[in-house]
Amino acid sequence: MTQVSIEEYAVAGRDGGPYAITAGPDGALWFTLVHSGRIGRLVPGGEVATYQLDEPSCRPTVIASGPDGAVWFTEYQAHRIGRISVDGGAVEEFALPTADCAPFGITCGPDGALWFTETAADRIGRITPDGQVTEFPLPVSGAFPSAIAAGGDGALWFALNQAHAIGRITTDGTVSLHPLPTEAAAPVGITAGRDGGLWFVEIAAGQIGRIASDGRITEYPLPDRTARPHAVTTDGSGAAWFTEWGGNRVGRITSDGAIAVYDLPTPGSEPHGIALGPDGALWLALENGALARVVPG
Repeated sequence: MTQVSIEEYAVAGRDGGPYAITAGPDGALWFTLVHSGRIGRLVPGGEVATYQLDEPSCRPTVIASGPDGAVWFTEYQAHRIGRISVDGGAVEEFALPTADCAPFGITCGPDGALWFTETAADRIGRITPDGQVTEFPLPVSGAFPSAIAAGGDGALWFALNQAHAIGRITTDGTVSLHPLPTEAAAPVGITAGRDGGLWFVEIAAGQIGRIASDGRITEYPLPDRTARPHAVTTDGSGAAWFTEWGGNRVGRITSDGAIAVYDLPTPGSEPHGIALGPDGALWLALENGALARVVPG
């Protein structure tokens, strides 16, 4: 089993709520502080900077690097998409056409736009770097689309948390749905794999899933089915790493389904987002106010 070293770095007070994290185009890590309405930046080995958004209760949630050299994020409570420059923290915010849509997941698409989910409106959205928004309705209601990722097939793939399915949308808006084998699995996080498939996590079922580009789904039960896996990313070797929100752990799954999990140093740290950092380590957003750096040994 691969061994790891884990270090934690305080970036906010315990109520600050680091939630999601991404590697920016500037060699820094960018993260959301969901409870305090701030965006954070950390260069590995350097000092933390945070940027206050105009509305502290906007709940910045998921964050991603954009095609324009900026970092983009969703504002779940304010129903907006935000953009922050990496050379000074200038923020722009874009209102969405559908009221009270609660945007959550966001990713850079293959078409030079950002794609995002609207959890309360059963829609997938697309926003260009200049702020032009298009929305695509899903063929299901109450589905709570959550995380979204660009697949290797030129389409966008997303988790339907309450429809217990994985969705796919092409850049022209054609949607297809793939129900999961496990009932009430409640998928949340999703990420592209190195082999053309996508990895996702089932928070209610305690499983890691993989979906091939043709829709074939494989599920892998975790050692602790109550661990509530939340987010997932891949490393340079093609293995997928995931957070266990309920288990206070980080885990790794290889392409052949071998799973290893590792306890985090601080009890009750509530790990949420995970990303591969510019330094080659895995970085976790811990809602207790810290980021964790995970280095395989």
